[in-house]
Amino acid sequence: MVYKPYVLEGVSMLLAEPLSLGTITLRNRLVMPPMAVKKGDDGTITPRVMNYYEERVKDGVFGLVITEHCYVSSTGQASPGQLSLSRDSDIEGLSQLVAMIHGCGMPVFAQINHAGGKSLLTGGASTSPAPSPRNFLTTPGDPVVSHAMTQEEIDQVIDDFAAAARRAKQAGYDGVEIHSAHEYLLNEFYSPITNQRDDAYTGSTLEGRIRLHCQIIQAVREAVGKDYPMSLRLGALDYAEGSSTIEDAVQACQRFEQEGVDMLSISGGLCGYRKPDAKGEGYFGEESQAVKQAVSIPVLLTGGVRTKEGAEQLLAEGKADLIGVGRPVFKSGSWAPEEFADLLK
Repeated sequence: MVYKPYVLEGVSMLLAEPLSLGTITLRNRLVMPPMAVKKGDDGTITPRVMNYYEERVKDGVFGLVITEHCYVSSTGQASPGQLSLSRDSDIEGLSQLVAMIHGCGMPVFAQINHAGGKSLLTGGASTSPAPSPRNFLTTPGDPVVSHAMTQEEIDQVIDDFAAAARRAKQAGYDGVEIHSAHEYLLNEFYSPITNQRDDAYTGSTLEGRIRLHCQIIQAVREAVGKDYPMSLRLGALDYAEGSSTIEDAVQACQRFEQEGVDMLSISGGLCGYRKPDAKGEGYFGEESQAVKQAVSIPVLLTGGVRTKEGAEQLLAEGKADLIGVGRPVFKSGSWAPEEFADLLK
C-alpha cells in the first residue's frame, strides 16, 4: 500500500516532509513508536486495546504507527496483557487493529519480540532462555534466573520470528520491526555484558553478538518477501562498564542494512528506553546521528521528545530522519494533534 505525500501550504517544516521507506511513502516524519499497553487478553486484541489506539490515531497526525511489541512465542512473553503474534489465531484480531489505523490514513508496522532472560516463566519453566546464565528481572519486576540457550532453542527462535513476521503481513501490517533493545533477547545477544558465550554467537566479537540478528533478518525476509518493509530497533549502548560502543552500533547497523533492513530505530540497551543522566529532547541523538551518517536507510530517533520545536531541531541537526514521540502520546490521545496541529491531514 502506498500512502501519497501531501503539501502543506505556507508551512515550512522538516517534520512535514514525506519520506520513502522501502516500498511505501510516509507523508511526514512523525512516528508513534511502540509502547507496551498491556491491555490484551491471553495475547489477543480487546476493546481496551482498540480504544487506546483509536484515541491516538483518529486525527491522522502520524506519518507512521508502530504498534506495541508482540511476543513471537509463549516462552518469550514479556508481561501479562502483552499482545501475541505467536499463533495463526492472532491474525484476525490484529487485522481489525490494522484496518482501524489504515482507516485513519496511516501505515502501521508490527514490532515483534522475544523477551529472553526477562521472559515470564510459562508452561512450568523454571528458568528463562538467554545467551548466558544470569539473574534478570521480568518486566513486572519478578526475579528470574536464565539458562544458556541451546542451538535447538536458537533455531526455534529464528523460526518463531519468521512465522510472526508472516502473520503480521497476513494481518495487513505495512511492515515489521525486529526488537533488539531494552534488555530483551536480541539485545542480550548484542551486549557483551549479557553475552558470555564462546560458540558461534560469542560475546567476544561483534560478529558473534549479531549473528542471531542476521539469521533472523534473513529468515524474516524469506518469510515476507523482498519488497516488504523491515525495521530493526537496536539498543545501541548500555552505558555501563564493558558495554558496546558507538563504533559497535555503527558497524552492526551497516551490517543490518546489508542484510536487507529498510529502517533502523535507535534506543537504549540494558538501560531501557531512558539514557542515564540524559537531558533535553532526543536521549539517543548522538548515537542515532552516528548511525545515520554511516547508512543510507532511514533512521528513527525516539526518547525524551516532548515538543514540535524539539522534534524539528533534532531533524535540523541531522540526528535522524524520523522522530518518535512516546510518553506524551502514551499519556494522552489529544496531545499529538494539539502539539503537531500543522501535520493534520
